[in-house]
Amino acid sequence: MHPLQYRRLVGAALAEDLLYGDRTTDSIFYKETGYAELLAKEAGIVAGLPLFLEVFAQLDEAVECELFCADGSQVAAGQRLAIVSGRIASILKGERTALNFMQRMSGIATLTGAAVKAVAGTAAKIVDTRKTTPGWRVLEKYAVRIGGGENHRFNLADMVMIKDNHIKGAGSINEAVSRVRAQTGFALKIEVEAANLDDVREALACGVEIIMLDNMTVPVMREAVLLVERRALLEASGGIAAERLREIAETGVDLISLGYLTHSCRALDLSLKLR
Repeated sequence: MHPLQYRRLVGAALAEDLLYGDRTTDSIFYKETGYAELLAKEAGIVAGLPLFLEVFAQLDEAVECELFCADGSQVAAGQRLAIVSGRIASILKGERTALNFMQRMSGIATLTGAAVKAVAGTAAKIVDTRKTTPGWRVLEKYAVRIGGGENHRFNLADMVMIKDNHIKGAGSINEAVSRVRAQTGFALKIEVEAANLDDVREALACGVEIIMLDNMTVPVMREAVLLVERRALLEASGGIAAERLREIAETGVDLISLGYLTHSCRALDLSLKLR
């Protein structure tokens, strides 16, 4: 992840917290120096260390950070992840912002890692969705990659995805695909949402590259896999719970998209303790 992708986000987060100063810290500390340890309070996959560093770099160039792990590291409860040293006032002013970034991103990475582990040994790949926090998509999709998952489209221009409302408005899958092909070039892949096997047949006849199996049962997914015979990628989607991942992966689908990776993750418990 390039710094240009997150510098503005870090600056905005710091401004949100420090626009009117820090009444508490500024009243207690001036030139005192010290150090604080970034600790994992539970096991998980770390993500967001570049933003952790950026927070303190923007606050105070004299603050130094020493890292003891990298993004993607599996860490244990109680493990020391980093040391931040310098003016105590700068450390305290950046504490919550730095933790907010890291805890959410590490939570997403950890949740993704569990999903990837659940389908290990199958051909299925875990992918994310656009159900992300507004303004944070680049961070949350980065965290998915750190956890071992893959990214679906970043925005509405990345590929064509014809969903139920598009189909309803156009009148049919065939009509929607025809309109798209009349307006776009050959380079864009087309994905079509299918609600049943008839939709799968229609999408397949249109020659689309990806067919989304939306809210289908496992037996119907198996039928779709046999029907398609690898002539298109198949994506399982629609409120898929973690406990269903293995059986869905074993149907032979190529992708399993999970909105909960980014819209329902729990932050990983981290702390920054002054020593």
